[in-house]
Amino acid sequence: MARIDLRTLAHSYRPNPAGRADYALKPMDMTWRDGGAYALLGPSGCGKTTLLNIISGLLVPSQGQVLFDDEDVTAVIPEDRNIAQVFQFPVIYDTMTVRQNLEFPLRNRRVPEPEIAARVAEIAEALHMTEDLPRKARGLTADAKQKISLGRGLVRQDTAAILFDEPLTVIDPHLKWQLRSQLKALHRRYDFTMIYVTHDQTEALTFADSVVVMHDGEVVQVGTPEELFERPAHTFVGYFIGSPGMNVLPCTVDGRTARVGASEIALARAYAPRNGKVELGVRPEFVRVAPAGAGAESGGVPVRVTGVEDVGRYRIARLRLEGHPMAAILPDDARIDGDTAAVSFDPAHVNVYVDDHRVEGEA
Repeated sequence: MARIDLRTLAHSYRPNPAGRADYALKPMDMTWRDGGAYALLGPSGCGKTTLLNIISGLLVPSQGQVLFDDEDVTAVIPEDRNIAQVFQFPVIYDTMTVRQNLEFPLRNRRVPEPEIAARVAEIAEALHMTEDLPRKARGLTADAKQKISLGRGLVRQDTAAILFDEPLTVIDPHLKWQLRSQLKALHRRYDFTMIYVTHDQTEALTFADSVVVMHDGEVVQVGTPEELFERPAHTFVGYFIGSPGMNVLPCTVDGRTARVGASEIALARAYAPRNGKVELGVRPEFVRVAPAGAGAESGGVPVRVTGVEDVGRYRIARLRLEGHPMAAILPDDARIDGDTAAVSFDPAHVNVYVDDHRVEGEA
């Protein structure tokens, strides 16, 4: 395994980029620690695959360096980087057996036969494929074929890192959690450096120790699942992580008070008045809904109720605060009568954003 460092890395598919808008991957510095399990999360077109292809050597960046354990590999071809890559669709040999597919990367490197046999048996057992070893790959299901692809990436012990490019796309939804769990267990067992690209927040948050969120070619936050949920560093992170996403409301701030229109909302920290686009962000889980008459004494602000959605595990109240849409998660015993209510926010979970970036107030 290896530590991977990206230094002032950027990439443009245009020959003469004139500004940030011309870059598919905007300048960044980042370290992926040896043995870490990372998820690269973001919507289609945000630059995830471009970044992964630069790390693997399939793409040479327009600027900056890629280093494996302090060795510059920016211009090194993929086969010399010692990287294993697993793609969206299974890359296997249909005419070979499962055993032969798993043996192939080791035979190419002239690994001794006893070591090949032991390693293949170990990976097959970890993937629950021991009974499939004698079978031809062509007769297997799509999820079994993808497990072979995963196994081919895991079977080598000398890889610098294993890169996964949305590897569960073709897998039936009810089987995805099994493979995610197996990948997590394999990481704990072998301590591989793993980078997992996905647009699915559930996959990212359940697989990774650290999630890298990308938006418009830029890394907007790196953090644990808890950090992304509790303290989104960018309004996009708040919107993209969670269901429903974070409420983002335009406001002004002065001291420990935010104002959305005529409504005042208490803050846990003090903020000086700010220029630019100022917004507050609060997740629906931290919005409390009360009957309309409870507004003044509870510190709540009046809202209009536009609907209540029952999604099975919980109910979502759709509201409008000073004309701005927002959502609240309702507890089981909560009741809303009519089309008006009052809401209050937990100040500890209200974030303030200036031009989409979270700012810290004074304690």
